[in-house]
Amino acid sequence: MRTISRYLAHEVTVSTLTVFAALLMLFGFFDLIHELGDLGKGDYRLAQVATFVALSLPGHVYELFPIAALIGTLFALSQLNAHSELTVMRVSGLPLWRIAVALLQVGMLFAVLTFVVGEFVAPSAERLASQLRLKATKGVVAQEFRSGLWVKDASSFVNVEEVLPDATLRGVKVYDFDEQFRLRTISYAAQGVHVDDSRWKLSDVSQTRFEPQRTLVNHLDQAYWNSVLSPEILNVLLVVPEQMSAWNLYFYIHHLRDNKQKTTRYEIALWAKLTYPLATLVMLVLALPFASYQLRSGGVSAKIFAGIMLGLSFHLLNRLFAHLGLLNDWPPLFSAIVPTLTFMSAALGMIWWVERR
Repeated sequence: MRTISRYLAHEVTVSTLTVFAALLMLFGFFDLIHELGDLGKGDYRLAQVATFVALSLPGHVYELFPIAALIGTLFALSQLNAHSELTVMRVSGLPLWRIAVALLQVGMLFAVLTFVVGEFVAPSAERLASQLRLKATKGVVAQEFRSGLWVKDASSFVNVEEVLPDATLRGVKVYDFDEQFRLRTISYAAQGVHVDDSRWKLSDVSQTRFEPQRTLVNHLDQAYWNSVLSPEILNVLLVVPEQMSAWNLYFYIHHLRDNKQKTTRYEIALWAKLTYPLATLVMLVLALPFASYQLRSGGVSAKIFAGIMLGLSFHLLNRLFAHLGLLNDWPPLFSAIVPTLTFMSAALGMIWWVERR
């Protein structure tokens, strides 16, 4: 069994990496075509475009690995089936579930690799890619509304017209309320620069203070502003929740909760980040009954096509449940794990059916 496990691991790994390299080049090419539309904006030249595409590849690595594992495993097992090697294993008394266990051993390595890339490599690369593009095109990080970005900070509401890639703030308005939710002060600063963990240095500050009998207006060249906001929190704006690391998602969710803000989208993204590597294991198990089934026509090509369709279905189902969970306030764990459990149930059901035949 050890020899068979090693043989299966070698065949599946080689096929998966080959398919994965092809998918990665394909998606990289699509990114390049998309970015060429902005070529020439500001300092966004061909070198910057190529760097942006290269930095976007780790995100594709994370997204595509389960699909590549499914197609690669289908191809490897179909080849073994075509040469009657899989049939010999079965006739020799090797049950399908033992082959599934051997595939899961390979899948564990793939799952760990998927998690490492998704947690430590892809978020940083996506952030660097966004910063590079924004600096080159002279853009801003985010403007959620026409009036700019709005953030709740303890008893204050903060409006920022622009957030630059280096976390410099432009057009900062701070609306400070007392415990009875009465407006106390409105402060406006032309620019804000982060100084240390909890302080920002504001420039060209105008402050309006509302008192019971009068209103006072002050102007300061510089002032310091204490806030829980940090460049790390603002960097969330550079990367969509689905591409953030689980660590950053966890702390940002706590920041939103502390400020009594809705966290559903980020909780769904967090649970999806934790459960997505398991999808690689599911895809390997799912490929087994498909590859074991003898087709009268079409052969390997039909199975590869089925694998592509299954991979796309899984990807779309993940996106669908994330959006449905957000719209219907489903439990985040439920929204994140249902597609994986659905495909795992289908895989186990098909293995049982093939074994009965």
